[in-house]
Amino acid sequence: MVNVRSINVYCDESCYLENDNIDVMVLGGLSCETSQVKRLSQAIRAVKEQHGLPKSFEAKWTKISPAKAGFYQDLVRLYLAEDALRFRGLVVPNKSDLRHGEFGQSHDDWYYKMYYTLLSYIVSPPHQYQFYLDIKDTHGGERMAKLLEVLANKIHDHDRESIRRVQQIRSHESEILQLADIIIGAIAYANRDLTTSTAKMSIINILKEDCGEDALTKTSRFAAVKFNILMWESRGRKT
Repeated sequence: MVNVRSINVYCDESCYLENDNIDVMVLGGLSCETSQVKRLSQAIRAVKEQHGLPKSFEAKWTKISPAKAGFYQDLVRLYLAEDALRFRGLVVPNKSDLRHGEFGQSHDDWYYKMYYTLLSYIVSPPHQYQFYLDIKDTHGGERMAKLLEVLANKIHDHDRESIRRVQQIRSHESEILQLADIIIGAIAYANRDLTTSTAKMSIINILKEDCGEDALTKTSRFAAVKFNILMWESRGRKT
């Protein structure tokens, strides 16, 4: 008999806007069993306190600086050391390849299709899932409801026994969502071939040392559990 687990998945994105002059987009979800959320959140707050930061400090990739490099390095090491935490990501290498008109969709429609692609690889019935997505805009509520419906239909979960919730939250409300933001930021930085920030490069190097030199820029082995990304390509990609 399968021991049904309850799993929380904290999702965020980087560079999702259509006309931001950045080709790379990254979506990702950091997951753990629901029973581990309190302990892991306390562990992240403890790292903040060790570095002289208030528990309420919101850790973000965009805040990484030389003065706080040690703090962010320790956060990433905490993720790597915690068997309870698992990351799954999706990387779109070139948004300029997208041709939404040919597929009768808006950029927002496509964005949520990418979220569906990401989350559908995470769900494994009969386990139960709660998805918490960083708030993108004020119109995301109905799209979240649609995402829940499509995901449930894919796995024939008509009674919502596996996919229990898809909810928008703000990143300051969740330490684990903040950690997801840092990992996603590192993936985006690596795929944009940026190297100007030594503090940010130190985070990328820690991930590479543990997960592999190409781990942030290549599709992972399907069986990779701790850190797994998919490099997505559009149909009929230009050459």
